[in-house]
Amino acid sequence: MTPSLPEGVSRRDFDGTTGLATRGHPEYGEATDGEYRSWDPHRSKLGAMLSLGMETGLEADQKTLYLGAAAGTTVSHVADFGGPTYAVEFAPRPVRELLDAADHRPNLFPLLKDARKPETYAHVVEPVDVIVQDVATRGQARVAALNRRFLDGDGRLLAAVKARSEDVTAEPEDVFRNVVAELEERYEVLETQPLDPYHEDHLGVVARPLE
Repeated sequence: MTPSLPEGVSRRDFDGTTGLATRGHPEYGEATDGEYRSWDPHRSKLGAMLSLGMETGLEADQKTLYLGAAAGTTVSHVADFGGPTYAVEFAPRPVRELLDAADHRPNLFPLLKDARKPETYAHVVEPVDVIVQDVATRGQARVAALNRRFLDGDGRLLAAVKARSEDVTAEPEDVFRNVVAELEERYEVLETQPLDPYHEDHLGVVARPLE
């Protein structure tokens, strides 16, 4: 049985193809149908996780900390149906586009910060229900551990593990095994799934914090 989508996310037809959609201002040239905008899983790891039927536990109006927001492609969809959404991005150039997305979403709060240094935004971010992690850096499990401080006890970590960011020479399956083992020091891993055919050498992970 395919898991239900969170309230505010639907499946709609765009140009003859059925896919995910949220209601909101278009941001990256995605197909639209009235007030609905297509959520392209080829451009969004979280969109791929939902399209593949992973049990993300996402719900409407949740507080979210998004690590690795880039120009706002995915986090803008999250803010369309979520509550307060904190978007952390390290690179100044994509943050300019992220700010444009926030102009249309009063619940989206861009933060020009490094996800490896959560102490630099701890004074801004309140406890959240969900951490979405999509960072292209070595030490992805460590980033998740460092940001555990923001996650409520019954919250969820939704991570897209990028094998090539950890080690370009290792087999992706070996990288995934090592990252998941490290995650398990701070989280209970509930589900993992490769994000093929949408994203090669990526693993979707759903986890919750250990007591």
